[in-house]
Amino acid sequence: MTAARVPDTLWFTRCPVPTATGVAADRGWLAAEFAPDGIAVRSLQDADPGADRAAHYTHDLPGLFREGGNVPALWARSRGQDTRLVGLTWIEERQVVLVAPGSPVRRAADLRGLRLAVPRHDVPIDFWRAMALRGFEGALASAGLGLDEAELVDVPAAGHVGQWAAELDALRRGEADAVYVKGALAVESARRAGAEVAVELDALPDPAHRVNNGTPRPLTVHRELLDRHPEVVDRFLAVLLRAADWAAGEPDEVARILGAETGAGAEGVAGAYRGGTHRTLHPDLSDTRLDLLVRQEAALRAHGFLPGAVDVRAWADPGPLHRAHRLLAADATPHPAGRPHRAAPPSPVA
Repeated sequence: MTAARVPDTLWFTRCPVPTATGVAADRGWLAAEFAPDGIAVRSLQDADPGADRAAHYTHDLPGLFREGGNVPALWARSRGQDTRLVGLTWIEERQVVLVAPGSPVRRAADLRGLRLAVPRHDVPIDFWRAMALRGFEGALASAGLGLDEAELVDVPAAGHVGQWAAELDALRRGEADAVYVKGALAVESARRAGAEVAVELDALPDPAHRVNNGTPRPLTVHRELLDRHPEVVDRFLAVLLRAADWAAGEPDEVARILGAETGAGAEGVAGAYRGGTHRTLHPDLSDTRLDLLVRQEAALRAHGFLPGAVDVRAWADPGPLHRAHRLLAADATPHPAGRPHRAAPPSPVA
């Protein structure tokens, strides 16, 4: 029997949000970690035009690490994609329900009976629609209400440019009474539209009411890579842990990286991310985060976004993150490019 060949290229993809992957990429640490092995590390977002960028949603690339929204990750797993969940983060991203200027709506209970904009995008998995439904669902639930106590208004996104553009346009035209938005670009879009905040989901005391596409946010890897080259996965995760450690002491640098990742200006970044966001990039697989992802899976399935059930706890594999923590703890020698290179141990047999 022969050892499984280490891949020539590792891929990573992340959403335009705060992630340890984005920080590690900005610092050049992922490339530096694997360059001595002759392994290239490439971002799917920066790949050649012919690259399969849909893999960000489908996770079709066996050598891909993905740190992004849970809607596509759960959808890919429910379709049979053999991925493993190796980490979860929880980062508040200013989720809000907006209303038109002058609206008297200022609390979740006021959403009863209102027309709530629910976008429809022509994408393989409409995570935008899922986010709106879950955002409204969480806001209403905080007041003891359900989606059936409001009117859901379909808003086709075709022909609109920019995040939240279709919903905010429907709000401006008076075709909807409230829209859900989140993140840095949403702060800027809301300001331009003159929209006002009715419900600040981040202020709701129960985190279950804030469960959505990015809360919690999964870190996934293909099982083929994990089974054949666990040491590669462990080393990749160790770099992300080191990036999260570094970020915890560098709020200004993290704000700069977030501006580049999100495409938002300083106002949008400052408005979307609470003070202390730079200290929240560490992934884990705690029972609390897994329980919240279980809630999200059940809700997405109930809304018809998942073709099959996902056993979240069976999907999760804590082994790689545990080993990555041990690798990081063993690195006591300073090195200008990060931790000193560690030769990969022999690969398991194929």
